[in-house]
Amino acid sequence: MIDSTVRQEILNRLKAAEREHNVKILLAIESGSRAWGFASPNSDYDVRFIYVHPKDWYLSVDLEDRRDVIEYEIVDDIDLNGWELRKALKLFWKSNPAFVEWVQSPITYLERGDFASTVRDLLPAIYSPEKGIHHYRSMAKTNYRGYLKGDLVPLKKYFYVLRPLLAVRWLERHSEAAPIEFDRLLPLLEDPAVLEDIHALLERKKVALEKEMAPPVERLNQFIELELERLEGYKSQYSDRSVEMDQLNTLFQQILGEDPHLSSIPC
Repeated sequence: MIDSTVRQEILNRLKAAEREHNVKILLAIESGSRAWGFASPNSDYDVRFIYVHPKDWYLSVDLEDRRDVIEYEIVDDIDLNGWELRKALKLFWKSNPAFVEWVQSPITYLERGDFASTVRDLLPAIYSPEKGIHHYRSMAKTNYRGYLKGDLVPLKKYFYVLRPLLAVRWLERHSEAAPIEFDRLLPLLEDPAVLEDIHALLERKKVALEKEMAPPVERLNQFIELELERLEGYKSQYSDRSVEMDQLNTLFQQILGEDPHLSSIPC
């Protein structure tokens, strides 16, 4: 799925980030369109990672003021950035959509220890379907109104509307975090004509450049508008989550108890 030369370059950059910032990367994955399953030939590689500092870094009076992200400029289509462990776990507690998608990515560059597996095990108890529905509904509405109502529209934006709308359907049906792969959401569509248009668009996107413009697909616009109208009347039906913050604290303390420099990224 990821070219071996590109994968090795990504691993090299992750290793360099560890050295530069004196951290250990616990999980590194691919996010964005490559993980979602509808990349264009010139799509960036959106590499996201979770990292931890040595234990003493956290024993600081100014801990809250310390930088909790690592970011790099895009070079050779590789977009690399990550979140510090404490920041990531606090966002996980809030059902942050980016974090929830990262830990479900089908493309993993690096996974160390029990962090990722523990978080995935906790996901059903921590994740709030209500917050997920609100996020995906807002994402679909914003992208549709912002990009798909003109005479010419960017084709890739259809997937930035359709994927969240189908994620909402998944949440409504299963009450659990939706998979991020677009093809796993497609069975939620009942209309064969809409499916036909989507498959045609997927084939076109495989060979189209990121910014290709074309006339709107009217049948897809009609489906989108009906779904957005339906979701305007959404009412929550979910109870509170069952996991206490203590379980995330335990995970955090467990990771800090390990030597962050015992392992190194393979060359």
